Amino acid sequence: MASAPDRIVLKRDRDLVGRKHELWVRRSLFLLLPLIALVALGNGFGQRPTTTVAEVPAASLELETPARLRSGLIYQARITIDAHTRIDRPVLVLDGAWLESMTTNTIEPAPVDERSVDGSPAFELHPIAGGRRFVLYLQFQVNPTNVGRRKLTLTLLDGARPLTALTQMRTVFP
Repeated sequence: MASAPDRIVLKRDRDLVGRKHELWVRRSLFLLLPLIALVALGNGFGQRPTTTVAEVPAASLELETPARLRSGLIYQARITIDAHTRIDRPVLVLDGAWLESMTTNTIEPAPVDERSVDGSPAFELHPIAGGRRFVLYLQFQVNPTNVGRRKLTLTLLDGARPLTALTQMRTVFP
């Protein structure tokens, strides 16, 4: 039988005397990879949309967008306005957290006008008759450096008069 190579101690390297815990550390680290995949499959890292609704006598405002995102993800936010009474100058105001480390890909249908309200992006829309529905689609991509938890606020105005607002928490994973 051949002797062990230099610097190899059979009791330590083959028989793992005094190193039994290292085997379980390696096995645990290996099991971590499939566990991450299972959490991702169960929507643990986002992408499945959640719906938030705010309702007042004049209108209801609904936001459907993922509350948990991953870096690089392309996703959609759908904003639905159900006007109970006529809204002459509907304006949607997105607070700054909406665009923080995000890339805006498209806004459909195009707003009548885009401007800033107190430093936040605002989209003026065509008038909405009472009993009618308007749906706005926004597509974004999460920038790779975007990580953290933010509070998003969406406000519906009629001209300068606030009608309703809603808030949704968003978490961005690396």
